[in-house]
This record gives sequence, structure tokens and C-alpha cells, in this order.
Amino acid sequence: MALKPEPHVIRAAPGYRGRYMTVVLGEPDVTLDKLSRMICFATGCSAEEAYIEAWEAEPLGRAEVYFSNQENCCAVASILSSIGVQTEVRPEWQ
Repeated sequence: MALKPEPHVIRAAPGYRGRYMTVVLGEPDVTLDKLSRMICFATGCSAEEAYIEAWEAEPLGRAEVYFSNQENCCAVASILSSIGVQTEVRPEWQ
């Protein structure tokens, strides 16, 4: 059994007060349906929105799937990482 990847957290510059985002990086071994279901589960978004975000991750190599504070973004990234996709948590604007 493969180990799940840990979310990669990119720290903000000192004094940053903006939102963070969770980014999913394209992963060819995870099906579009599986990724979209997990995005829906992790973020609470609609099935349609989750499918669009999962689809973006394939041709673009990445998709921004969730925006909130750093703690919430890390929680979402951990859930998504559990299916074997690489994730990042980064400041929205920096």
C-alpha cells in the first residue's frame, strides 16, 4: 500500500492577512469521478462544481478547489491527499 502524500504548505509573508487556497495537482492514477466525489465531500461544494474542478486538474495540471483560512485549507488538503493526489496550501494572493 502506497503512503498518502502530505499536503505541501507554502507559508505567507509576515503580516499576510488574506485567504489561503487548497490546490489539487493533476494525478493520472486517480480517476476524474473519484477526485470529483472527494472534492465534493471535502469542500461541501456541489457535484457539478467538484466535477469542473477535478476536470481542470487534468489538462491544466492543477486546480484551485477551496478558499478559506490556512487551518481549513490544510484540513481539506489532508482529505484530498488521502486518495493519493498531491495538494498544496498557499496564500491566495502573494
